[in-house]
Amino acid sequence: MDVPARHNVTVSGPASESDGGGHVLLLAHGFGCDQHMWRLVGPTLARDTTVVAFDHAGAGGADPAAWSPQRHATLDGYAEDVLAVCDALDLRRVVFVGHSVAAMIGVLAANRAPDRFAALVLITPSPRYLDDDGYVGGFSRDDIDELLDSLDSNYLGWSAAMAPAIMGNPDRPELGAELTNSFCRTDPTVAAAFARATFLSDNRADLARVTLPTLILQCRDDMIAPPEVGAFVHEQIAGSRLVTLDATGHCPQLSAPAETAAAIRSFVSTLP
Repeated sequence: MDVPARHNVTVSGPASESDGGGHVLLLAHGFGCDQHMWRLVGPTLARDTTVVAFDHAGAGGADPAAWSPQRHATLDGYAEDVLAVCDALDLRRVVFVGHSVAAMIGVLAANRAPDRFAALVLITPSPRYLDDDGYVGGFSRDDIDELLDSLDSNYLGWSAAMAPAIMGNPDRPELGAELTNSFCRTDPTVAAAFARATFLSDNRADLARVTLPTLILQCRDDMIAPPEVGAFVHEQIAGSRLVTLDATGHCPQLSAPAETAAAIRSFVSTLP
């Protein structure tokens, strides 16, 4: 199966300029999700820019055979997939828009092939979820161990409990229900492996190697990526721009789609 079919690639918006004159927005979803999570911002972004969305291996409409326990044991395997999508579609001047763990996947991909990319948009990113000396990640080792043990022992129960907390916005329970349903559609084996790759990763050193214009979108209240994490990412990526959205939870593309899309469009409009 070819790469676009393998990752359920969809393309919307005006065709990019063949001479490289136009940007392409490449949307990458986070853990337990698929490209459906972009549906509230995608049409706005596609008004004047080509938008390419895809499903990570093991997610959504991706070919189940695309996921490999060896390749996808670390975020590097997912970064290789991103570059494969770019190569297959011959994407140039890519503005990579990554949500949550996909933000770091984009950092890894861009550091490997910077000539493919024009910029990065990192939505609620975290380079390391574990606290460390002088670093606030938001989770202790006991927190992460408990999270992973619970996921292993009862994935559906874990999803029902964690998804609404991750989404935030308790006054809008339909958002938590949507994320719960998305988690529950994910194969538990894939989810467990992706969770380990996500929550045990440490990509702090990769941030300083980013040479691209970068927008960091932080929510004012986010249990997964607290403000200290966004500030750290901003500090480590030279010349980056940090915008704190008037949004709560970890998924502003669903809870605050208009503000999220506006911030992305404003940033893209400044790119050469």
